[in-house]
Amino acid sequence: MTTVEAPTTKDQGPTTSSDQPSAPIKFGTDGWRAIIADGFTFENVRRVAGAIASYVLKHEDPSRGVIVGYDTRFGSPSFARAAAEVLAGAGIPVKLSSDYAPTPAISYSVKNTGAAGGVVITSSHNPWNWNGVKFKAKFGGSATPAIMKIIEQETAAGAMPRGEHAGIEEVDLKPAYVRAICDFADLDLIAKAGFKFAIDSMYGSGRGVIAEIFEQHGIDFVAIRQEVNPLFPDINPEPIQPHVRMLQETVIRERCHAGFATDGDADRIGAVAEDGSFVDSHKIFSVLLDWLLRRKQWPGEVVRAFNTTRMLDRIAAKHGRKVNECAIGHRIFALSA
Repeated sequence: MTTVEAPTTKDQGPTTSSDQPSAPIKFGTDGWRAIIADGFTFENVRRVAGAIASYVLKHEDPSRGVIVGYDTRFGSPSFARAAAEVLAGAGIPVKLSSDYAPTPAISYSVKNTGAAGGVVITSSHNPWNWNGVKFKAKFGGSATPAIMKIIEQETAAGAMPRGEHAGIEEVDLKPAYVRAICDFADLDLIAKAGFKFAIDSMYGSGRGVIAEIFEQHGIDFVAIRQEVNPLFPDINPEPIQPHVRMLQETVIRERCHAGFATDGDADRIGAVAEDGSFVDSHKIFSVLLDWLLRRKQWPGEVVRAFNTTRMLDRIAAKHGRKVNECAIGHRIFALSA
């Protein structure tokens, strides 16, 4: 029961690098990505981890520690352990996820615990043979371009700081994240509506998360592609067409009111309507913005990337909110509740 993302180089700009120490490692929109056993090797993961350790030691409070998590891709747990050992070897305490976890769970843990940053071993929605490293800044969101430039420079310089070896504590990052979601959404109201949903985790690290939330609140659902399969058979773990076809078929066959799919590291979501039609991200953003302004009564201005729908502008105008248009990329802005 899983969902996979399709490779969109426009979004993440994956970069290959050889496993030679002198090979440059370049960071894209949301981290570094490369093909497993080609550019993405243990040696290169340790190089990146060394650079992150150097950044934390120089620019953050290393005593706050770093959160390390990983997705369901081939070798991710071992790569995460390697990164954790480099950070701990530099004297930085590490909390290492004890299981596959959604990237937002790592982000939430960073912000909630006041950690100095977070490392996620994932290639998000890329094909099965890719993996990567994301770095989350101390505020929980993707690191700013300035931070990533420093880490890239530290990587090029071969930074590998050593210190008094710190501890590596294995922790389950998902329970706190699930509680935060349950506190934020009115799940009891959803349960009262009597809706039935289909959930597609696309073999990614979102497996069991929405299912657990629905189970806790008595919401009817059917789940697909929840098992771990790093080959992501027949799809890329990206919740767009054509990869959501199984979800569309499930919604119709099981007579669900809607379907939801999360990508490889569960930081993206796609939706399917009752008739099986795909609901794209622009419509999802619009529904969420209307809900945040009308139901949650969030204050403040609205920020959107220039390539998103102008429906957001109309909704913002209806509520008297200014819209700020910015460039594409997770590093440009972050949502903070």
